[in-house]
Amino acid sequence: MTTNEFANEHDASRYTMRRDGVIVSALDYNDDGRTVSFTRAFTNLPYRGNGYAAELTAFAVDEAEKAGRTVIPMCWYVADWFAEHPERAHLLSR
Repeated sequence: MTTNEFANEHDASRYTMRRDGVIVSALDYNDDGRTVSFTRAFTNLPYRGNGYAAELTAFAVDEAEKAGRTVIPMCWYVADWFAEHPERAHLLSR
């Protein structure tokens, strides 16, 4: 059975999602201690169209919320994700 593994790779300033040890999606960020700016979401070509970027974004947003951070969606994908999840809008930096 294939499982999805999520990680915050602090040294690389990115969240990753792996399937069977292979990175399928990544979400780059900048964290200033108050806000997290999500700067780029990317899913490797063979894995696109499976919702992996959405799963990874949800994981990263959950992590930001747990850390008490607000979010700046600098990447169009993350902005669209928030538009589709208005219940999470309270996390957006004002």
